[in-house]
Amino acid sequence: MIITTYSQGMIPKAKCLKLIEIYFYVCARYDEELKYQCERFSNNKYSKLTDQEIMTIYMFTALEEQRTKLKHRFAHDYLRDWFPDLGSYAAFNNRINSLSGAFRRLGETLITEFRPSDCSTRQSLLDSMPIVVCSGKRGSRVAAGLVDKSYCSTKRMWYHGLKLHALGFRREGKMPFPEQVLLTPASENDLNVFKQAWAGIEGRCFFGDKIYTDKPFFSSLENDRDSTMRTPVRYKRADRVGKDVWQGRGRPVLPSRLGGSSAHRVVF
Repeated sequence: MIITTYSQGMIPKAKCLKLIEIYFYVCARYDEELKYQCERFSNNKYSKLTDQEIMTIYMFTALEEQRTKLKHRFAHDYLRDWFPDLGSYAAFNNRINSLSGAFRRLGETLITEFRPSDCSTRQSLLDSMPIVVCSGKRGSRVAAGLVDKSYCSTKRMWYHGLKLHALGFRREGKMPFPEQVLLTPASENDLNVFKQAWAGIEGRCFFGDKIYTDKPFFSSLENDRDSTMRTPVRYKRADRVGKDVWQGRGRPVLPSRLGGSSAHRVVF
């Protein structure tokens, strides 16, 4: 990375400083541990564009809310003075893929180091979202061993892809902060993922949607781990004014004040 002086023809000064901050952070983590996650032993293991620069570009463009396909274009248009050896779009993608282990470890480090102080360690929220590779009408040619076909009820569509599962700490009046993030094939049931990955957490109150309804399992979980699951209950239309609730076994019911809105959209 070439540290250049700020000029009006480049990105704003505040973003220049953020870019430098990210670069130095990545370099420190790379020298400490990330380099062991992406070692290469080929004759081409040394590149003009370093691993640290690739990771810096990816993280900075993510902060700029650039979609994956536009990250290289953004770097080419606005960051070329900083990264003169950027290279082609195909080469950039190959380098990103080769650093998957380093990015995974970096993500774990970021979640641990930057966890806000107002995170509740007694309450967590669960949710999942689809990562669509292509529509269900077509056969997927990408990541054949990882993706499969499933139906997304929220988007009302069949698709080939993955599913992202997130467990987040509750923050009062704010978006939850991620505690763990998992990727599975699209057809993997959310409840099965919880049982395999998070059922061992003790002393926690979980909030999830209706997919997490399993009274025998969560009754056992409450007895063994002192953890409970609260899911929304929808009353009949005649009784539902202000009565969408989160209900947990042996726990008080929390009313929603959003009228007819679903309870799982309430920010606590």
